[in-house]
Amino acid sequence: MSEEKDNTPGQSLISITDEMKKSYLDYAMSVIVSRALPDVRDGLKPVHRRILYAMIEGGYDWSKPYRKSARVVGDVMGNYHPHGDAAIYDSMVRMAQEFSMRLMLVDGQGNFGSIDGDPPAAMRYTESRLARSSESLLRDIDKDTIDFIPNYDESQLEPSVLPAEFPNMLVNGAGGIAVGMATNIPPHNPGEVIRACKALIKNQNTSLDELMEIIPGPDFPTAGLIMGRAGIREAFRTGRGSVIMRSKAEIIQTGKNLDRETIIISEIPYQVNKALVLEKIGDLIRDKTIEGISDLRDESDRNGMRIVIEIKRDVQGDVVLNQLWRHTRLQTSFPVNMLALDNGQPKQMGLIEILKAFIDFRFEVVTRRTKFLLNKSRNRAHILAGLMVAITSIDEVIELIKASSDPDNARKELCAKSWPAKEVAHFIKLIDEPDHQIVDDHYKLSVTQAKAILELRLQRLTGMERTKLEKETEELSNQIKEYLIILSDKTKLTDLIQNELNEVLTKIEDPRRTEISDSVVDHDDEDLIQKEDMVVTVSHRGYIKRVSLSTYRAQRRGGKGRAGMKMRDEDTVTSLFVTNTHTPIL
Repeated sequence: MSEEKDNTPGQSLISITDEMKKSYLDYAMSVIVSRALPDVRDGLKPVHRRILYAMIEGGYDWSKPYRKSARVVGDVMGNYHPHGDAAIYDSMVRMAQEFSMRLMLVDGQGNFGSIDGDPPAAMRYTESRLARSSESLLRDIDKDTIDFIPNYDESQLEPSVLPAEFPNMLVNGAGGIAVGMATNIPPHNPGEVIRACKALIKNQNTSLDELMEIIPGPDFPTAGLIMGRAGIREAFRTGRGSVIMRSKAEIIQTGKNLDRETIIISEIPYQVNKALVLEKIGDLIRDKTIEGISDLRDESDRNGMRIVIEIKRDVQGDVVLNQLWRHTRLQTSFPVNMLALDNGQPKQMGLIEILKAFIDFRFEVVTRRTKFLLNKSRNRAHILAGLMVAITSIDEVIELIKASSDPDNARKELCAKSWPAKEVAHFIKLIDEPDHQIVDDHYKLSVTQAKAILELRLQRLTGMERTKLEKETEELSNQIKEYLIILSDKTKLTDLIQNELNEVLTKIEDPRRTEISDSVVDHDDEDLIQKEDMVVTVSHRGYIKRVSLSTYRAQRRGGKGRAGMKMRDEDTVTSLFVTNTHTPIL
């Protein structure tokens, strides 16, 4: 049935097919733009952006006391994010987990979950505030650096993007499933990413190879190893690739005579659940998929991770480790898919494209901030010019105000009169706007200046206060000149951005955790087989039998012969030779 019929008079027929297409497309675009994909400029999805903005608006700064997480979630849900409280809290929890974020954006107090997959405590028990690194994402948000858009009920405004000072999308990564597309961006080292930005600002033609000398690859919060560089290069070049991650493992000699080997695992791949890995190893031991393990212990504590795997005597640790790589998530791959919103459009982006998009945004933010500060300084300077004119003619101003019938009349009279400005002409020329110049040593006050004069407190008429006004005027003059230079000179603007990147670098720089190995993962079947001497027997009837040499030599009490020689009735051994499990026979 393709049409829905309505017999109500005046109602037209609606095609179900057309309605489904339109409604589903609207839904798909909503998920893509407003939920699942991060913005390339600040690296945040709407829910994360709203959480950070609600926290700064509520005063939950890193320097303030912790607040109940339920309070933050309530602010976000009531003002900006009309979805479930569980979804908001889960997003906030992830931003406070050191094993999920390369640079935590929320500072949590209480149980925020663990790498073993333990769930966080309910939001009524935990407390949170902004992490210090979030300061660099939110700074200058009140200086007209970004556009604000109406919230869901149009009762207030929320930021469309945060004025980020570092490429958060690369630093913290992102993951999300939209409709018909998905994103999976690995985290990177904060210091390396900022240095790459600086290099690209200095030379826009910096090649991918040169950038990869600065950013050799992802840097996961759980450390571990990355095997090979081909997958990293492909991901950086095209935005898609696969990175093989491996646990950091060490084989040590143990036992009284150091005749046994033990595997110590101190780091595991990103987003791998430690408890599930241990459970999987236990299943493999029970199913006899891996037979060389005698004991398995988790000795992790607050000082770090330590998984102990004891190997049976006469079994090689290397072979067991290779079996663990093959059958468990101690070795896994990270499918890189760097898809993000660029100017509101979902776009597959390589490393250079992501960095350039951020740099363009940074230039826009600093330019808008400088214009805002320039206008603010000019407005203040304009008021100061009026105050200084009024102070030099204070007796006349007081007489005029006393003679006026009401404040409106006083304001009109102040604006209508030309005031002598010879004494303060030097300061007025320094700071005032072009359309308010001194003519014949006289100056016309604007409505804004007249209001400021009417609100002037008597204490501002003292000599000390006048000196303060003159000093503030000179400072504003210097500021205005500096802002005009920045806006007119691209080199000055670039230097300012580079200096600000240096400041952020000193605050968030952190040593690399993930080691990148040039060796490529390539396991043969032989790597999974223990080296062991075997006896192979071939019988007259064509039967081939393989027996461990140690079993073949065993002779039980009573001396009844060797088990390896037993054959079927009327069958005899025609060939017998000793070989190794790694020796090819056919």
